[in-house]
Amino acid sequence: MSIPVDWSGMLEWSVSPLEIFLRGTLTYWFIFIVMRVVGRRDTGSLGMADLLVLVLIADAAQNAMAGEYKAVPDGMVLILTIVLWSVVIDRLAYWSPLARRILQPAELCLIRNGQVQRRALRREGLTMDDLMSELRQKGVDDTSVVKVAYIEPDGSVSVVRRDA
Repeated sequence: MSIPVDWSGMLEWSVSPLEIFLRGTLTYWFIFIVMRVVGRRDTGSLGMADLLVLVLIADAAQNAMAGEYKAVPDGMVLILTIVLWSVVIDRLAYWSPLARRILQPAELCLIRNGQVQRRALRREGLTMDDLMSELRQKGVDDTSVVKVAYIEPDGSVSVVRRDA
């Protein structure tokens, strides 16, 4: 039994490459801006809710970006569009301090001279338990021994002890 392969349908454009590029660009930038505004929690770990949001965003974005494409080249253009914007953002942030300030969040001080900066915790949606968990992972069990602690642009927490 032979199953026919529709080579022409699979390899011919079903949607204009320009439309796919524009759909991918608009969707990428919309998600980028939303994620930039929402803030950054520790990206090193994904909770169940984080994973669910990621899957739902991916599904919604796929529908918005893809339109009704059916051919392989259409998908390739969409993938290249997403990768292109990711590379462009990385390069812009590397070469331009102004772009870096706009495209990447600055580090945010969470502890200064042993004092927890509660406003910064609220801004990032972190609880004291979250902060203490991060400190314990760095070998610190008391905020009083911390000179400074920052949440970095990638969501990780860096700690400088007073005795360092």
